[in-house]
Amino acid sequence: MTIVRPPAMIVEPGDVLVRVGPYTLEDLDALPESDCRYELLQGILLVMGAPTRRHQLIVGSLYSLLRAGRPPELQVMLAPFDVRFGDDTSLEPDLIVTRRSDLDEDALRVAPLLAVEVHSPSTKAFDLGPKKDILAAAGCPAYWTIDPEQPELTVWTLRDGGYTETARVAAQETWTATEPFTVTITPADLLDL
Repeated sequence: MTIVRPPAMIVEPGDVLVRVGPYTLEDLDALPESDCRYELLQGILLVMGAPTRRHQLIVGSLYSLLRAGRPPELQVMLAPFDVRFGDDTSLEPDLIVTRRSDLDEDALRVAPLLAVEVHSPSTKAFDLGPKKDILAAAGCPAYWTIDPEQPELTVWTLRDGGYTETARVAAQETWTATEPFTVTITPADLLDL
């Protein structure tokens, strides 16, 4: 299958374009380099524009916090870094925590221990729908979603093959995670404004 990128395709920050396939990892890997971020959700191609300032501040702050607290056998990775399942799915969570021994040079091919997504209005439906379902089916034990406008952290824990909301942390509240390791988070502090 050949993918042709229309010359007039403009993706603004926070936008998502959806291309129904089915597309494969081979198709994804054949896409030209661009400023866009690509994800493949069970054969459906998502093309995302650049993240917003609030998004990047939260991701950067959370990365620093997680990296400083992780044990040596774990690695914290920032997007863009592929988490690939099968031949039709390649996710790029904003952050993942995984075992160093599970990482390949170009992708993670098993479920991470933690995946984190910072929502935008255009990605929230994907973050709380198919991406969450795919990560649960793959066996990712913890999934965190962050609404950058509040900011608010929602903690999802894998139970019986699906995610259950186990904590909702408001902007000024402080919460301590115990998995995949102990770390204390106050969502408002992640904005670094």
